[in-house]
Amino acid sequence: MNSVTAGHDQLNAATSPQPGADLSTWLAYLNQIHVTAIDLGLERVRPVAEALGVLNPIPPVIMVAGTNGKGSTTATIAAIYHAAGYRTGLYQSPHILKFNERIRINQQMATNQALIEAFQAVEHARLQCNLTLSFFEMTTLAAFWLFQQAQLDVWIVEVGLGGRLDVVNLLDADVAVLTNVGLDHTEWLGNTLAKIGFEKAGIFRAQKPVVLGSEMLPSTVQQQASDLNCPTFTIGRDYAWYQADQNAWFWTDHAVTLTLSVGQLALVNQATAIMAVRVGPLPVEAEAIKQGVAQAMLPGRFQMVNWQGKKLILDVAHNEHGAEFLRSQLHRQGSDQAIAVFSMLADKDIASVIGQLRDQMSHWHIAPLDGPRAASRRQLQEAFDAAHIKNFSWHDSLPAALSAAQKMAGEQPIVAFGSFHVIEALAQHDTELAQQIFK
Repeated sequence: MNSVTAGHDQLNAATSPQPGADLSTWLAYLNQIHVTAIDLGLERVRPVAEALGVLNPIPPVIMVAGTNGKGSTTATIAAIYHAAGYRTGLYQSPHILKFNERIRINQQMATNQALIEAFQAVEHARLQCNLTLSFFEMTTLAAFWLFQQAQLDVWIVEVGLGGRLDVVNLLDADVAVLTNVGLDHTEWLGNTLAKIGFEKAGIFRAQKPVVLGSEMLPSTVQQQASDLNCPTFTIGRDYAWYQADQNAWFWTDHAVTLTLSVGQLALVNQATAIMAVRVGPLPVEAEAIKQGVAQAMLPGRFQMVNWQGKKLILDVAHNEHGAEFLRSQLHRQGSDQAIAVFSMLADKDIASVIGQLRDQMSHWHIAPLDGPRAASRRQLQEAFDAAHIKNFSWHDSLPAALSAAQKMAGEQPIVAFGSFHVIEALAQHDTELAQQIFK
């Protein structure tokens, strides 16, 4: 049975939530109406988007793809436009604690009621088209519908998986941003950087600006930009940045140089965000760029908080490229030795992630995640054995691992990383920590 046939069988088996159903009921329902969690391709979902009237938004669309850094880049773009006085829509994924984090209008999370109304609209269109959609497809269309209703000035959207076949790519990007290309989701995107780069470059549109946030990109990316005659702006060639000290950094292109305050997000991603705004269709003054960069934040992206008298760094790094970046960020902060609180999902390359940080962690505190995708204790143990890492301790839960790390840390920072679910587990357990993460 193929996914379309199975999907239609499931279409008749699932009943839409009744009027008055709460958000959790809707989210549970959206998780069960399609046969697979991931079903890449645009043709099945396009009729529903057409029925909703969201395919050709009047405001410009800034679209961001990449293996890592998409969240920080989109958050910074939205913060800059907001500081400039524009009405912004920001769509990101996944979330850490609550689904509402994914959809923000004018920097405010969508309310439960607004989300329910959006899901009702998408469900009506889906049934009208007699199609099933995945959770991500349904929720992405809901974001587009909310943005349409809000009559915004600009849509900033983050690609979920890849680019070419991701539902976000139903929209035509007025500015396409590619932060970087690394090996991740290889079962869906291909097992080489060239194949993955081709998929991610699928968001480029003919003669529309492309911003590249890495100098080390496969030739398939440049080829796609060239084939479409896209004006291309590459970091290190058309724009650059460097950090002066702990408090200030500089951004420059061929026309201007900006002096900026160091905020909470990775500077390379913020630099790419500035370039995207600079080549975009909406005018933005330098002061708004400075203000937006300083104010931009995103939970769990090299986020530093003070927890029980210790410096705690939270990072969602979950692939080799992300771990390499985390290592460089720690070095940039002068943290050459740290205490790890760690776990990962089973379908990720655990060995590559811990290999990137093995020399930076004086001790690892490990606990398996909850859920069907979690790496088991055995899988984690095998990865550490293969990496010849012996300085680790096992715990029954991540909160217990964090507590043990706090007692051991001394002056060293604690780094909690390996998955979005690591941050989720810690935030759910500790209300005070959750408030710091989402302040």
